[in-house]
Amino acid sequence: MSSRANRLQPAADLARERQEQAMQKLAEQQQRMAKAEQQLVELERYREEYSQTAGGVSVAVLLNRRQFVERIDQVIGQQRIEVARQQRHLDHMRGQWREAHAREQALGSVIDRYREQERKSEERREQNEIDERMQHRRPARDWSR
Repeated sequence: MSSRANRLQPAADLARERQEQAMQKLAEQQQRMAKAEQQLVELERYREEYSQTAGGVSVAVLLNRRQFVERIDQVIGQQRIEVARQQRHLDHMRGQWREAHAREQALGSVIDRYREQERKSEERREQNEIDERMQHRRPARDWSR
């Protein structure tokens, strides 16, 4: 007959696989988040550099410069929205990993507890067998004395 721990092992293996998959997805999302943040930093730096460059003083040049800065600001705004979206997705992935990790840990704890119970039960059984053998080996008493 299969032990309770052995019967639970396939579920524990599946939980470990799911936890590893969740961890991989979390790592990938962290990379996407870092990339989105880096793009935002680069856009903001570009805007700062562009707005500090000296240009012509004609009205047309000033208007073009202002329009270009406004377009950069729009792109920066969109990138900030993207960073926030990536952060929400990262938080979601982190939650999924935590749940998968907790499930794996819980199953592992249950299996460990079952194995410990089975080990103690086996030790008690062996001790009972030894005790029983020892009772049968005792020499018969001589009641005539």
